[in-house]
Amino acid sequence: MVHSAAVGSHRAGIEEIAELIRIAVIGAGHWGPNLIRNFDNKQTSEVAWVVDRDAERLRQVVERFPGVRPSADPGDAIGDPGVDAVVIATPTATHHAICEAALRGGKHVFVEKPITANAEQAEQLCQMADEGKLILMVGHVFLYNAAVQHVKRQIDQGSLGPIYYISMVRTNLGPIRMDVNAAWDLAAHDISIANYWIGVQPLSACAVGGSWINRGIEDTVFATLKFPGEVLVNLHASWLNPRKAREITVVGERRMLTFDDMNLAEPIRVYDKYVSDNRVQSQVVDSFASFRASIREGDITIPKVALGEPLRTECEHFLDCIGTGTTPMTDGLEATRVVRVLEAIAQSAANAGREEPVGP
Repeated sequence: MVHSAAVGSHRAGIEEIAELIRIAVIGAGHWGPNLIRNFDNKQTSEVAWVVDRDAERLRQVVERFPGVRPSADPGDAIGDPGVDAVVIATPTATHHAICEAALRGGKHVFVEKPITANAEQAEQLCQMADEGKLILMVGHVFLYNAAVQHVKRQIDQGSLGPIYYISMVRTNLGPIRMDVNAAWDLAAHDISIANYWIGVQPLSACAVGGSWINRGIEDTVFATLKFPGEVLVNLHASWLNPRKAREITVVGERRMLTFDDMNLAEPIRVYDKYVSDNRVQSQVVDSFASFRASIREGDITIPKVALGEPLRTECEHFLDCIGTGTTPMTDGLEATRVVRVLEAIAQSAANAGREEPVGP
């Protein structure tokens, strides 16, 4: 299989689907209802089952979506021969077992990030999906954000010049997780974006973190990734911060760019600024004048980006891949690369910030 040529072309593939794709959603917690809402569209797909161990949550889901069948056992939904695909929005530690059962049952799988708790498990799932000719897609939803895709085009077209470094900040006060740390919960988004923009995975990672709320689970992680070509990516992920921020700065040789995902009206700003190598030479050394002369101060432009709902685009992309047999943009292999980086970050933090290689 090959990657879909463009996420935006999904409609043609969906329209070729003769019957509704029947979905089982496992996990109706914080994010699950959003997935149910998007997949229960009654045009290209419908949610047949919702699985959750919380009886009250199931009651609320059935009240809002009266056509679904509730269960506390994933096996009920996976064992239904009428189910085409399984959507998993459960804690990370449960992803592998549920994905494995669904793939063994011949179901296509959409699983929220991160795909699994380690790369070995992720690789196994990728092999199972490949052997079964099944779609395995992972919910790295930010790659379906129109602004993120706009930046990707800017980088690929060379308008920023070679990239020097990227700074990525993702903070908030909560929600505090008990199953994974802030890097696995929050930085997973930024790692997927960085890999997508740069086009390769990093070579190594250095990281430190602090555990203040729950011992052994880092509430804040600071990490630096080294990519080929001497590109640096710095990550700040925290759920222990007074301000919600989703801010990215991209510094290139010719231009610089900022992406603020909290600014829905104007998420991207491009700065026509750079430091020239043509320093002012003078018989009299004047470091301030020389430095000022080496900086270009150009215009700031705000490109118009037609923003939609990234989750809807992501869900439609999954359905399109099922209908056409194309490989998702965020397939199991891409998600495995993100997990390898997260493992290197964890290893570095456990070794007081020592630089750790990212697995192949």
